[in-house]
Amino acid sequence: MHSDFRPTMASFIRNSHLSWSVLVVLCMALLVSVCEARVHRGKGSGFVRTKGPNFVLNGSPFLFNGFNAYWMMNVATDPSERMKVTQVLQDAANAGLSVCRTWAFADGGDKALQISPGAYDERVFQGLDFVVAEARKYGLRLILSFVNNYKDFGGRQQYVNWARSSGVQINSDDDFYTNPIVKGYYKNHVQRVITRVNTITRIAYRDDTTIMAWELINEPRCQADSSGRTVNVWVQEMASFVKSLDRHHLLEVGMEGFYGDTMPERKQINPGYQVGTDFISNNLVRGIDFATIHAYPDQWLSGQNEESQMAFMQRWMWSHYQDSKTILKKPLVIAEFGKSSKDPEYNINKRDSYLNAVYRNIYMMARTGGTVGGGLVWQLMADGMASYCDGYEITLSENLSTSNIISQQSQAMSTLSQLLRIASENVPSGKNHKLQLDHIKGRRSSKTNHHHHHHAHNQKAMP
Repeated sequence: MHSDFRPTMASFIRNSHLSWSVLVVLCMALLVSVCEARVHRGKGSGFVRTKGPNFVLNGSPFLFNGFNAYWMMNVATDPSERMKVTQVLQDAANAGLSVCRTWAFADGGDKALQISPGAYDERVFQGLDFVVAEARKYGLRLILSFVNNYKDFGGRQQYVNWARSSGVQINSDDDFYTNPIVKGYYKNHVQRVITRVNTITRIAYRDDTTIMAWELINEPRCQADSSGRTVNVWVQEMASFVKSLDRHHLLEVGMEGFYGDTMPERKQINPGYQVGTDFISNNLVRGIDFATIHAYPDQWLSGQNEESQMAFMQRWMWSHYQDSKTILKKPLVIAEFGKSSKDPEYNINKRDSYLNAVYRNIYMMARTGGTVGGGLVWQLMADGMASYCDGYEITLSENLSTSNIISQQSQAMSTLSQLLRIASENVPSGKNHKLQLDHIKGRRSSKTNHHHHHHAHNQKAMP
């Protein structure tokens, strides 16, 4: 994010109608927040929770900037490679990133966590223990996913193959959502992860505040039923199962954000097709605490030009923001977004401007007082990890312009968290704290239009 976009303390004071004593408190709070950001963030604090459409931590608004690093357990399985996990977590903490999403699965195949149903490799589990312990050390919070939709690291396909090879009648990979034997395998894995006692910290995963949330499945899809109903029944069953084991942690589905049959008029927002999920009904399930979307216009609309892809991204974010705020009344996380170096005519400036646009949207939406809690860029890596590269990888120590944009967004979200907290504590009852932040919107949008006139046609769609 361009540094000009951030509201300065001076502008806040200049335009504010708050009393001087409140401003002194505000200055001190911001000073403390900057100091805290330098030290390890969030260490020893409570569970992240939700309050209406907002995340809260110890009763105060919790906004964040974060990242994906799916590979962490896989790499940490080999103790001699663990410094790569440490490097990324350390660099991330230094860039102000406070949430990391990663896999808590590797089903069958090489370096499997779950070798066969119910049989686990303790060495791999200790790799995951290391990831959790290291995140705790650097003050980051984790979102841990239980299974993959795709066959990478096993996924749905591995689960149905296990059932098939034990004599169960299986029609397709979509039986993952409906077959009782397969659902039993999945529940067993969920239980093993949630009840795991970390061999390094000695804290059970379900009691560890380092974990922000569980994710049911990375990018669920179901060809057998495009309406979203099959996935919905599965989400209902699995959400209540997770909550029966763990009442502390938040839970999300792992969705990309595709619309289904609940609101047919919303299907035109999809990139031309459905995938068997329903953003509305799947996220309305009791036990699902917040919604997620992923944004890959470079993949979903690969035949279209950059301008069309950018316009799609704006519509995609805006539509899900509105629905989360007014229909779901739950927080929204932009859980995956990035730009691939394998895209035609790629250059670093294109990636930077795409990240800037997504970050600007996240900030503008969060600034209205909630719903969008933060974004998780796909994806961060350490040096010397060529075999894990997918085109989207960012190494903070090497990609300095991108690293700078990420750090500025972290700072903006952290400052906004503090402003919202102070505002909410000092607003007369019955008034929305949005009122006290309106001047920030005015200042920021005028800067935005001045510095980024080439995105002006998209700005109209923003709040």
